[in-house]
Amino acid sequence: MTDYINNGHKQILIDGEIMTDEKWQAIINNDTAYNNQFFYAVKSTGIFCKPSCKSRVPKKENVYIFQNAEQALRANFRPCKRCKPTNENLPDSEWVDLITAYIDQHFTEKLTLDSLASICHGSPYHMHRTFKKIKGITPVEYIQQVRVHTAKKILIQTNKAIGDIAISVGMTNTPYFITLFKKKTGLTPAQFRQMSKTEEKYNENKN
Repeated sequence: MTDYINNGHKQILIDGEIMTDEKWQAIINNDTAYNNQFFYAVKSTGIFCKPSCKSRVPKKENVYIFQNAEQALRANFRPCKRCKPTNENLPDSEWVDLITAYIDQHFTEKLTLDSLASICHGSPYHMHRTFKKIKGITPVEYIQQVRVHTAKKILIQTNKAIGDIAISVGMTNTPYFITLFKKKTGLTPAQFRQMSKTEEKYNENKN
């Protein structure tokens, strides 16, 4: 299977093997008998694994099959922290980069520490600790930061209702969104929008 993907902002030619029913079953069943027969990579996370990996089963359409680890590495995928397909540990900073990239692309979805750890192939405790060590904030705080930053842009650029903006940044509970926004910015979303409009008018009049 030959394909192009944008992995890490680079367009890369993926020259992988064909996904057969047998290989897919091996992935679903974490079948150790298939280890070293092939490796699988997941487009949405940028990680590759052994068939026996106990991480969450990915969506089939996001999976690429490789004959060996070298092919997966050449295609810019990174080895899983859990199953260690190259028998080496992925450096913490690279792992956190993958987690950060996943959050940046999927912050509109429901993300919990448990689900994120499962998707990014690690334990919640280890991911929480490692992420905070590298980034200075927890994964949950980073998710909140991305959501509030995006909400600020939408508030300035559109007249969307506050509830609709909350949903569009992955938060279905509007009162919680308002509380979080105020905690992070010192203003409610409505106050922030009003202040932005006032500043805009002031700058227009000044010019």
